[in-house]
Amino acid sequence: MATASQLPRVCIIGAGCSGFTTAKRLKDYGIPFDIYEASDDIGGTWYYNNPNGMSACYQSLHIDTSKWRLAFEDYPVPAEWPDYPHHSQLLQYFHDYVDHFGLRQHIRFNTRVEDATRKPGGGWTITLSTGEVKDYDALAVANGHHWAARIPEYPGHFDGAQIHSHQYRTPFEPVNCIGKRVLVVGMGNSAMDVASELSQRPMAQRLFVSTRRGVWIFPKYYQGQPLDKNPAPAWMPKALRQWLGARMVKKLVGKMSDYGLPEPEIGPFESHGTVSGEFLVRAGSGDIAMKPGIERLDGKHVIFSDGTSEEIDVIIWATGYDISFPFFKDPAFTADSDNRPPPLYKRIIQPGVPDLFYMGLAQPLPTLVNFAEQQSKLVAAYLAGEYALPGDDEMRRIITADEDYYTGQYYAARRHTIQLDFDHYVRALKKELAKGAARAKAIGNRLPVPARQLEEA
Repeated sequence: MATASQLPRVCIIGAGCSGFTTAKRLKDYGIPFDIYEASDDIGGTWYYNNPNGMSACYQSLHIDTSKWRLAFEDYPVPAEWPDYPHHSQLLQYFHDYVDHFGLRQHIRFNTRVEDATRKPGGGWTITLSTGEVKDYDALAVANGHHWAARIPEYPGHFDGAQIHSHQYRTPFEPVNCIGKRVLVVGMGNSAMDVASELSQRPMAQRLFVSTRRGVWIFPKYYQGQPLDKNPAPAWMPKALRQWLGARMVKKLVGKMSDYGLPEPEIGPFESHGTVSGEFLVRAGSGDIAMKPGIERLDGKHVIFSDGTSEEIDVIIWATGYDISFPFFKDPAFTADSDNRPPPLYKRIIQPGVPDLFYMGLAQPLPTLVNFAEQQSKLVAAYLAGEYALPGDDEMRRIITADEDYYTGQYYAARRHTIQLDFDHYVRALKKELAKGAARAKAIGNRLPVPARQLEEA
């Protein structure tokens, strides 16, 4: 067992749920670390009106994952919580976790990592917004992927107000939508919530939703229980799980065209799941008018691909996010033009770069909240010498197999590059941790990332 002085020092970027659960696991192993957070407090995207501009919370937001699936393993959610908690409840849960495990003292708030450069022999030089330059043995990236809002470009110009759903806070902020003709572009989960809220008769005068393709909309409940509470077991073959799931969804919601929505050309599990307990009711009640994809913008009008035109006052682009690591100057560590991150073993480690860890860089179903908590089991054991990686060639083989398993059924799109089945991942990770422990023992539990003499400029 290595002593604390022999263990590598880790820099963690971000104090959202991925960053602070990684920190908690490192602390359990006695691994020294510092967390740098650009904002004045923890929470990342779940910190409403986060001054760092990275929160996607709107005032009415309830998480679409049930409390049964988002809880951290070693810190239960409050028993009195509703099935689908409000964002303020989730943020308080995060604060309670951080304080319970004594993590706050390790966080430097209002401190942004401006540059992270890997040294030729390993280790990282970190430049902070304060002007400080610090050296670390390893780097854990937990800056999130729901903050770099993406708005597609269309021919023409639009004279009205337009925002991304990332900026939406209430029907009044940052744009007053009351009594206006509003177009929501997209059919993801944010689009569902925003459209459902604004389509109520006291809100927008008319609410339109534009989509290039039909999607399946999953209900939140099944027989009085959250739909995600009792999933099919992870050991069940993927094709069988999806076949059973598709039958259940179709039985629960029927045809999308029955609600006035375009009929999907794909199955329920061939795109990222869209969940809403209200959108289908609003659509079926005539409060939402569906439109196809946008052809061009024309002043006060939007022209759609079917040739129809609508006068629009406000456009809300619910069109997703780019994966961004602004502190990396080396393109080998960033996402490509198709929004694909570097190939990562277990969505964590790039072969040949043993001291860099991407935490929470996935779109896991059903939840992202506790995903990095699972990944941290591998990272902490690895840095402590209690887990050893396979060889680089074997890692590349597994990366290819995993990507085919997790993303193979989805249609090609920027939003599907980091899809993941949470339950299958956890089951596979448990097996891999046991294999890696045996490999580590065979080499004498050698530390893969040595502690070096730190020099601070």
